[in-house]
Parts: sequence; structure tokens; C-alpha cells
Amino acid sequence: MGAGKILIIGGNAHRFGAPGIAYAASEKTGAGSVRVLLPDAIRKIVKGMLPDADFAPSTPSGSFAKNALSELLTNAQWSDGVLLAGDFGRNSETAIVLESFVEKYRGVLTITQDAADYFKETPLTIIDRENTIVVVSLAQLQKIFISTPSITPIVSSMSSIQLAEALHYYTKEHPACIVTKHNDLIFVAASGQVSTTKHTERLWRVETSGKIAVFAMQNPQKIFEAATTSLLD
Repeated sequence: MGAGKILIIGGNAHRFGAPGIAYAASEKTGAGSVRVLLPDAIRKIVKGMLPDADFAPSTPSGSFAKNALSELLTNAQWSDGVLLAGDFGRNSETAIVLESFVEKYRGVLTITQDAADYFKETPLTIIDRENTIVVVSLAQLQKIFISTPSITPIVSSMSSIQLAEALHYYTKEHPACIVTKHNDLIFVAASGQVSTTKHTERLWRVETSGKIAVFAMQNPQKIFEAATTSLLD
């Protein structure tokens, strides 16, 4: 029997696979209820695939419009946790929506894929936010470290031990839980604690985020432990 209500937000007129993958992962992981919120430009396209999806206003290009914010916040009030699953595309109105949503929403928030890219110029918006899990590629993590004070830069050639050490010190200074993958290991880091879990799949962020989002909203006081446990098959 599942527990908790998770809201998954993402998609645009050209790509909407991420919300679907996250939906399947969240249901399989044990969410009690899963709601997906998409731009209304793709209502007709996804009607058969996600019949229970909700929709918010979209731009002419098919991304979330500025006036979608109220829909995001209303749906978030229903939930115990929110996952920004990705496939948002690149749109200035969507950037405003996501920035405003992150600022106003106070619950457990998981951010992945191109949702994280919207904050690459202002990473402290998400890295210094409580109750936040940021699931990013190593390249995305590198940009976050570049844009925030850090002693150790992130490079692709670093060893797993070096990355663990860098995450240890970084998450002592910033409250978000950071999840990344390097050398076939998924790293979970929060409050100076770091765990690693073997993972060899190339495409990992969205499905992993779906699992983590469920465990985190079910255990909001123990996000590091929840994120780590969610990775154990």
C-alpha cells in the first residue's frame, strides 16, 4: 500500500517523456497518489498516455506560461512533495514560473534534468533551500560549484574519493541534498554525509528522481537516509 501524495511537473510541446518516466517510477516506488501537471499545449497528445494529468497555461511555443504559477502552487498544496521532472525546454516565461515557484513553495522539492539548468546562474536559489534534493549530472554539478564558493572544483577526471570529499565539504555549507553520478556510482550528499550506490545505467536522473522524491516526501525529516535508501533495489 502506497503512502503520500507526489506532484510531478514538467514537459513542453516538443518533449514530455520525463514526467511520464517519473510518474511510473513514483508509482512503482510506493507513492499513495501521483499527480502530473503539464502545459495545456500537449493536452490532446498525452490524453491517452496520462489520462489523469492536469494542465496549466502554456506559451505559444508550448512551455509553461507565466500565469501557470497559480496552477503549480494550487496543485503543490495538495501534495506532500513536488518533483520538477524536466523536459521544460528553454523559455523565458517558464524561467519566471520556476523561479517564483521555488521561492513560494515550502515543501519537499526534488529538482532534476533541465529544471536544474534554469538555476545555473543563481544556484543558491536551490542549493541554499531547505527540504530540497537536486539530482544532477556531473557536468551540471560542475556549473553549480563554479557559481558558488567552493574550495574544490568538480572535474570529470577526479576519483570517487575526491568527489565524495568535495561533496562532504560543500554540503556542510549548503542545506540541499545533492545527488550525482560518477564512475558508475550514484552519490548522495547532505549535511556533510555522503553515500554511494552502484548504478551502471546511462540514463538515470529522471527515474532516480522519481524514487527519491517518494522516499523524501514520506520521510521529510531524514532526507539523506531516504534518498540513499530509495536507490537500493
